[in-house]
Amino acid sequence: MGDGIQWLVGATSSSGWMLDVHFARGIGVEELALRLGASLGARAEPMTDAEMADLDVDAYPDRGPGSAVIRVGEDAGWAFAITYGPYLDRLGEVSRDGVEAVHYHYNSEHPPTIVLYARDGRTLCGFGLCEENNRYGDEPDLLLPDLVAAGILRPDGQTYLDPGIGIGIDDYADRKRLGLAVFEDRFGLSLPRSVLAEDPLPVYAIMGSPAPDFEEISAWAAANGKPLPDPHLRLIPAGLRKEYERATDPEWSQRRAHHLTARVEWSPHA
Repeated sequence: MGDGIQWLVGATSSSGWMLDVHFARGIGVEELALRLGASLGARAEPMTDAEMADLDVDAYPDRGPGSAVIRVGEDAGWAFAITYGPYLDRLGEVSRDGVEAVHYHYNSEHPPTIVLYARDGRTLCGFGLCEENNRYGDEPDLLLPDLVAAGILRPDGQTYLDPGIGIGIDDYADRKRLGLAVFEDRFGLSLPRSVLAEDPLPVYAIMGSPAPDFEEISAWAAANGKPLPDPHLRLIPAGLRKEYERATDPEWSQRRAHHLTARVEWSPHA
């Protein structure tokens, strides 16, 4: 029996503040990577979650050109991809052509945690953990019987059970686990706990690759004793790009000051 997904409550990737996972049933890990934006063959050597911090991807839309990577694997009949970088809504693409897909997104700075289920290019249902009375998708009540059976909602779909009946409304961590258990039990979802610990997994770039100035900045890094970017991912880490621009652009300070004062548009889960 696998680890399920209830353990995800409160868990984060090496970012320390976010955990974003796409699950897909009906395709393998390479096809999942392609549907998330990877290029054929653009795979790096397996890395652990802790090693991902060295890639220094752009986690916010106001930094650099924007980049994202994934670590991929399979468990309990589902391919999965853990995303590192900005929030990306690609559930429709992942689930096209009859594929089932689930997107789990936790951001400590932008609650609630959202879990969505899609099939054949359509988001069918989903909800925010501890906000199960607001349900999304083309069939928003698809999981309502499961939520009622779990002791979270009454059959009207809007009223939570009273404290002391099933589970107290103040027990937020427990109720989040119950909400994840609905997805775990209904769809057989599982993710090994070890993927955020010791497991090295294949890595793909899904955004920002190939960097148009990859060769140029790589050559500068080599000449100046900087760590070289991965030749398979062909991403320029945000920190390396900043060092390069500061060293080679005489107007870098002025450009940076203007950039920081410019208005930035944020998405709900940026």
